[in-house]
Amino acid sequence: MKYVRDGYSAMSERVPVYDNHVHMSPSGRNVDALREFEAAGGTGLTLVTLPYKEVRVSRGEDFAESYKITYSLAEKAREATGLEINIAVGPYPVLIIPLAEAYGLERAEEIMLKGMEDAARDVAEGKAAAIGEVGRPHFPVPREIREASDRVLLRGMQLAKENDCPVIIHCESDPDTDRSLAELADAAGLDRGMVVKHSSPPWVTDEETHGVMPSIPASKTNVKEAIGKGTDRFMIETDYIDDPGKPGAIMSVTTVPKKVSAWLSNGQVPVESIHRICGDIPDSLYKRRGAI
Repeated sequence: MKYVRDGYSAMSERVPVYDNHVHMSPSGRNVDALREFEAAGGTGLTLVTLPYKEVRVSRGEDFAESYKITYSLAEKAREATGLEINIAVGPYPVLIIPLAEAYGLERAEEIMLKGMEDAARDVAEGKAAAIGEVGRPHFPVPREIREASDRVLLRGMQLAKENDCPVIIHCESDPDTDRSLAELADAAGLDRGMVVKHSSPPWVTDEETHGVMPSIPASKTNVKEAIGKGTDRFMIETDYIDDPGKPGAIMSVTTVPKKVSAWLSNGQVPVESIHRICGDIPDSLYKRRGAI
């Protein structure tokens, strides 16, 4: 790839091209999608587990069955590509709602906590590099659901502290969200920078993040706004969901490689910042335990 900076063409340089939030589905394109990502210039990604339709969660142990699917998909992708794949597993937070409807909130919380404990066990065993995506529903819910979700999340952050790993958060994106996440991290004794806000708005300054690490959807406007604030302390993501019925949702799997290629061509993002956004930051988060 070539980039232009300060009016001069630079020699071709290999840069990291890292998508911080990708899903694979047994019924989706899975390996073929990651081959396409690599062919477009991608070098690495965070593979995040899903509530797969193949596993009906009715007890805590069921989450571990979902995690096994993630590990199997990751292994197939590693065999088929040269990508760096960092895995995140955890109980998807919105599931607390149907679980509460089916079994009552107390039992639902117990089921979610078991999923969190098993995710942490897998991190400790080197199967995963992060706990995620966990948190709370991203839409308004009754107070008791929010409070139970925060208790489960607090436990997840405590486990992340114990295992020296990041926790990837799925939740709302309100002006006070990062502050609330930072306060939970403090209560858990977890470094705020180990809390990764998935699908974050381009809130990247210290005043906006309160120390939480933003992972921003890789749109042109988001990155332009973030870089315009004079910092490169963030990651980028697509949240590609690998749904055959929605092939480009949430973004195309090739979005991040195309964005990085454009940055190198037009100089919108300095190459040093690309190395930080797609290399230094994910490396510092996901390679702490020597995880894959």
